[in-house]
Amino acid sequence: MHEAANRAMVVLLPVYEPSHHLPTLMTELREAAPQCRLVIVDDGSGPAAARVLQQAEGLGGTVLRHPGNRGKGVALKTGFGYAAEQHPGLDVLCADADGQHSVADIVRVADRVRATGHTVLGVRRFTGDVPLRSRVGNAVTQALFRAATGRGVRDTQTGLRAYPAALLEWLCTVPGERFEYEMNVLLMAARAGHRIEEVEITTTYLNDNASSHFSALSDSARIYWPLLRAAVRSAPS
Repeated sequence: MHEAANRAMVVLLPVYEPSHHLPTLMTELREAAPQCRLVIVDDGSGPAAARVLQQAEGLGGTVLRHPGNRGKGVALKTGFGYAAEQHPGLDVLCADADGQHSVADIVRVADRVRATGHTVLGVRRFTGDVPLRSRVGNAVTQALFRAATGRGVRDTQTGLRAYPAALLEWLCTVPGERFEYEMNVLLMAARAGHRIEEVEITTTYLNDNASSHFSALSDSARIYWPLLRAAVRSAPS
């Protein structure tokens, strides 16, 4: 049996207009890791999501609600703050709730953070049936991240990440409100000398990742700007 199945951990699921994949994932997580605490942060979903969120509460999840859409970064920090206050000492695993991440991979990433005490990324293979925008985007950010930090990260945009409890307060101080927040976490972790572990995962792209709320223009600009700025600062004069 996996270590994560026997040890408590917070599983943080930031959502916006969640689908039926959310209660399905929660049910499977409960079966695989009954000790996990499920925390859902609803980032301003409309009335259509009410039934799914009620199902999440019925499955034992804690649902934290933003009155309006504030961005994934804010949702994650809301979850980290809640976990630090209500579940002190527990590591936190963040996953997407749209069906991309398998429970088996979630448990493997959870096992690694428990074993190492370091930040762990679930890294995608980027081979086979991967949307072109994901493949190209990761190649570019990977190169820029190495130029900015001197460190290699195979998947800078993965949504499957686990953080040790000791980093929760620090995570709440990292700037960023939307998708750029997760990039800022990696940049600041590299600067601070925090070790980053990687676990290879399989990601399922449903309908060419159509359920994603990532904006190709505005969110890409938010992600690339801090990377470009850091890379320029690191370039030899």
